[in-house]
Amino acid sequence: MKPPELVLASKSASRRAMLDAAGVPYRAVPAELDERAIEAGLLDASAPEIAEALSVAKAAALAPDFPDAIVLGSDSLVVVDGERFDKPTSRENAAEHLRFFSGKVLELHSAAALVRKATCEWSYADCARLAVRDLSDDFIEHYLRQEWPEVGYTVGCFRIEAMGVQLFESIEGDQFTVLGMPLLAVLEALREHGVLMS
Repeated sequence: MKPPELVLASKSASRRAMLDAAGVPYRAVPAELDERAIEAGLLDASAPEIAEALSVAKAAALAPDFPDAIVLGSDSLVVVDGERFDKPTSRENAAEHLRFFSGKVLELHSAAALVRKATCEWSYADCARLAVRDLSDDFIEHYLRQEWPEVGYTVGCFRIEAMGVQLFESIEGDQFTVLGMPLLAVLEALREHGVLMS
């Protein structure tokens, strides 16, 4: 029996790179939805619950267009000092984020969900803790000169696989969670749902 097609509801380069490197066949189709509106309805939810809900929403938005496929949605969000941060809206906003993060612990919550037709068949969230070193204004300016606009598409204003690694003095957690998707859990779920061989 032919395995179901996997559709990745994301335009994230790092999520595509993870699936590519793991040898997972998929088609990438960005999901169009108002994430802020969804978050507004989740005021009392925890950070992992919000990341999971957004992952489900992204997959569910595409599922009607791919009735025979399994749709993978994924989302990440950052919490520092109890405050949640979205992607920066401008280079100046990114600099503000980085100044706030300086010397603090950044919690990165990454989640994923599998949706088939109208049903969420699996979801999961994980958290990594990244200790941001003390960042000078000169470093922040140099960093954004090198990394903007790419980091404008990321929560936390960093690509860990690029110069973003220089922001941190220590990292606790799974490397794939830091990259933006809890890949090992995703792979296990894909095996359970017949997308990958067990």
